[in-house]
Amino acid sequence: MLCDLANPSRSGYYKWLSRAEAPDKDHSDYLKVKEVFDRGKSKYGWRNIKMRLPDMNHKKIQRIMRKYGLVAQVRRRNPYKQIMKKSLEHRIFPNKLARNFQQDVPSKVLCTDITYIPFRSRFVYLSVIKDIATAECLAWNVSMYMEMALVTGTIDKLKLDSYENIMIHSDQGFHYTNPAYINLVRELKMIQSMSGKGKCIDNAPIESFFGHMKDELDYQSCQSFEELRLAIEEYMRYYNHERKQWTRNKMTPVEYRNHLISESEKMWVVGSNNVY
Repeated sequence: MLCDLANPSRSGYYKWLSRAEAPDKDHSDYLKVKEVFDRGKSKYGWRNIKMRLPDMNHKKIQRIMRKYGLVAQVRRRNPYKQIMKKSLEHRIFPNKLARNFQQDVPSKVLCTDITYIPFRSRFVYLSVIKDIATAECLAWNVSMYMEMALVTGTIDKLKLDSYENIMIHSDQGFHYTNPAYINLVRELKMIQSMSGKGKCIDNAPIESFFGHMKDELDYQSCQSFEELRLAIEEYMRYYNHERKQWTRNKMTPVEYRNHLISESEKMWVVGSNNVY
């Protein structure tokens, strides 16, 4: 039956059979190693055994211990240390934004964060990237799970002519210190900035947006994830194109973005006319 399952070659089978019937050549050495191992209450590694069996080669001791499953119960790799070592790969970046929320160049300084939306006795997670100058939501991503794809997918949905030297500001959340996110931002040649630890005011523009959205979005009536996703999509359209803001000349974010671009072009023309 085993031959039918493994389908060995005829020569391979008879080679195994001859070895199986032969006495174990390591058995006598195994008894010596096992005696020392048991004397050490299963706490001796190959070095301790070598010191007590000086005539036996250390490679043979290692091979016998592997062969017979003699594993020391101390000095083993600490899983918590491995977790800590892994966490050191997560990097913190300085706060380059420094609460300078008075920006007048569209798509130059962005902020991002994740919010929790209560949904049918659980949470749905929304990641948003917002333009600080215009208040326009440039990209967003919704997921049932708090996974890395939530934030990397938001970056993927960010459609700009150029990403180079654009600042993207976040908090020090796990996702934003993750190497996957850091490498993605670096590849796009963006500048990464982070709030101080526990200082949500450092990322006030996106926190303000989430507050308004949860007040105005009727997420509690949604019966399915797809219905909630569509409701969020509609709210983003409304927010960007219809919701006027007092602090931005009573314009919508899209109108204010076009206004800033128009004013910048006028200044460029005036400056060009003054050149002799």
